[in-house]
Amino acid sequence: MGVIYMTAEGYKKMVDELNELERIQRPAISKSIAEARDKGDLSENAEYDAAKDAQGMLEMKIALLKDTVASARMIDESKINTNEVQILTRVKIKNTQTNQIMTYMIVSESEANLKEGKLSVTTPIAKGLLGKKVGEKAIVNVPSGVMEFEVIEISL
Repeated sequence: MGVIYMTAEGYKKMVDELNELERIQRPAISKSIAEARDKGDLSENAEYDAAKDAQGMLEMKIALLKDTVASARMIDESKINTNEVQILTRVKIKNTQTNQIMTYMIVSESEANLKEGKLSVTTPIAKGLLGKKVGEKAIVNVPSGVMEFEVIEISL
């Protein structure tokens, strides 16, 4: 896994989630396994199998979060300028074909949430917008074809 850039807030959320998984959910699953084991024959115990599966999924999620936290680098938001689109800037764009105006914040992949207007820096649209200045156009190849966006505003 390469370096992941994120805000201090995003990093804190990730660390909090990791702590929740390790301190609360891991012991709860262990308890479920123990209770299922106490019910007898493990070869035909669906509760035991389900608890072991849940434990495996949880351990995989914990390992992934640990890797992400280890490779995370926080970005100093005070050093971000708004002369061009970059990670952690909020960009207002216009689809030149439909005249639809959208606003997105360009964030790390782990912080992306389209419902909140947070667009991953790894998406085709974000990649096409990076480095653009107000008034410039970005031609972006997306799965449905080619789209053109005009940068209207860049802010924090």
